Amino acid sequence: MDRETAQQEIAQLREEINEHSYRYYVLNAPIISDGEFDALMARLRSLEAAYPTLITPDSPTQRVGSEPAAGFEKVTHPAPILSLDKATSREELFAWETRWRKLAPQAEATTYVVEPKFDGLTVVLHYHQGEFVLGATRGNGSVGENVTANLRTVRSLPLHIPLLPDGPRPPATLVVRGEVLMLLADFAALNRQLADAGAATFANPRNAAAGSLRQLDPRITAARPLTLYAYSIVSADGPLPGTQWETLAYLKALGFPVAEDVNRRLDSLAEVAAYCEAMHDRRRTLPYEADGLVIKIDDLALQAALGAVGGRPRGAIAYKFPPQEATTRLREVEFSVGRTGAVTPTAILEPVSIGGITVSRASLHNFDFIAERDIRLGDVVLVHRAGDVIPYIVGPIRERRDGSEQPITPPRACPVCGEPLFHAEDEVAYLCINEACPAQQVQRLLYFAQTLEVEGLGERTAEQLVAQGLVRQPIDLYSLTQEDLLSLEGFAEKKAAKLLAAIAASKGQPAARVLAALGIRGVGLKLAQLLTSRYPTLTELAEADEASLAEIEGVGPITARTVLAWFARPAHRELIAELYRLGVIAESVAAPAAEKPLEGLAFVLTGTLSKPRKQVQAWIEAQGGRVGGNVSKKTSYVVVGESPGSKLAKAQKLGIPILSEEALYRLATQAQDLP
Repeated sequence: MDRETAQQEIAQLREEINEHSYRYYVLNAPIISDGEFDALMARLRSLEAAYPTLITPDSPTQRVGSEPAAGFEKVTHPAPILSLDKATSREELFAWETRWRKLAPQAEATTYVVEPKFDGLTVVLHYHQGEFVLGATRGNGSVGENVTANLRTVRSLPLHIPLLPDGPRPPATLVVRGEVLMLLADFAALNRQLADAGAATFANPRNAAAGSLRQLDPRITAARPLTLYAYSIVSADGPLPGTQWETLAYLKALGFPVAEDVNRRLDSLAEVAAYCEAMHDRRRTLPYEADGLVIKIDDLALQAALGAVGGRPRGAIAYKFPPQEATTRLREVEFSVGRTGAVTPTAILEPVSIGGITVSRASLHNFDFIAERDIRLGDVVLVHRAGDVIPYIVGPIRERRDGSEQPITPPRACPVCGEPLFHAEDEVAYLCINEACPAQQVQRLLYFAQTLEVEGLGERTAEQLVAQGLVRQPIDLYSLTQEDLLSLEGFAEKKAAKLLAAIAASKGQPAARVLAALGIRGVGLKLAQLLTSRYPTLTELAEADEASLAEIEGVGPITARTVLAWFARPAHRELIAELYRLGVIAESVAAPAAEKPLEGLAFVLTGTLSKPRKQVQAWIEAQGGRVGGNVSKKTSYVVVGESPGSKLAKAQKLGIPILSEEALYRLATQAQDLP
């Protein structure tokens, strides 16, 4: 392949990958499988490896993060990035409206836009000719820090706009304001991963997002599950929407994520106040932390005319939710042992109501956190609760100490098996290294069963199986008999038969899923998939060396050493062999190729078709074809419906064959499979 042909294919691949990333990370509506997406990425990487001079900073392959920076440069914002005045009640909202109306008595009935007040990190994003060129933190409102390299790793941030081929053309220069945050589910998963690896966990999602974005090494940022939401335009050198509601729609059309789950356009402040009050309870269902709502005058010209006072715009205000925090007394600390042997402290509290929920237990994260915050037994502590994340202690109220408080010290021995704990100086975790520890056995069994989706095996059953000596390691599940289960409390014939059937059904799993289920420190399902993409069988993986593993994108040297150390143990190699023998791991067998009449053909769809476009696209892909977003020399056919767009003219210019919808179906021999 010559350089020009490679350049054309690289451009097309990047466009397709960007569109699919947008559908996956922003719209949450993918139209291709993970395997197909991975194949596109693999092809792009191979072409860029062959032609390294064609690699550009905005390539999807560069989202993994570049080399560490020496420090953050300062960036002056093109306009002040202002904070907002706050209101905590309906009365304060109406007082705000009274104030601004005195300055604009001519304003008629006014509509308002309500948006979430994200609890994340404000960022300012610069685009030139549609390309992302600069990203900065808010800083002091006038000057922020250059975190461009880190922002490039955030999957939901468009590196090129518009992301969709039919989107509006952006002005030559566009500066967008948004928020980088961590979704609650991602935050909980990250903390579990860090705890399993013996690393320090984050206190809350905001700290996690801010700490992840402000890393001098962008590769660390790339490994963190950050999300972006956009909500305003700071400046541009072209015409823009005249209202905030239209601005949100415009940002979405360009490819930016917007908070459609919360955003509302309301016709009066009374409606705004009612919506704010209704969100008091609904906030718990949001996928992210929001400590309030932002109310903006919809008319941007009126907003601008009102100006600002004390660095705060008069045309917008933040409505703060009632706090999800409370103070209570820390009575004792309970220590639990996880599947990797890490000992985790949990605070036992005097019960306190937070947001209508009674809280009596809260996370203390780890012993470093306890020491840093100087949290003591008997302290009155501030407890925070948000969404479904376990409540956590923010810190002590030192002013309320009376001298009776006692330091919290790590235990010297495992609280379950009594074996001495191990603590490396460069690690946070205190570890029980006794693999026969019953607590570890229970947690490993639970993790294994959950990963392989063994229905009906909960914590109580796992505890009984371990206590009775029926299961010492997860593979023992496959030797259980009905007689074994009937000896357990609460088991009758029907329940025993159901669990045995679920265990049998868990066989035949992909190697990646079983590898993840083994509970190797730091190896979750995503990393297991990376490892088995290079080594399809676990037997092959066991023979790999550190250098080969570290070459896999997303696998660092620490993880490589951990994996190799696990496989180096003869008992673990025997375990892998037994998992294959029992059929728990499916043998890698290539499936016979089905006849696909459109194999190797590339299609572009334009105009209104007789059936939904997604349905037609899915049918083409099922027949072996591929659907792209733009017309190029690589396009085999352009399928035209009613009122086609500019793609038809481009196809005619390039001499690409044009098909009607009926002609498309005639290309395929399996007419019975029409959508």
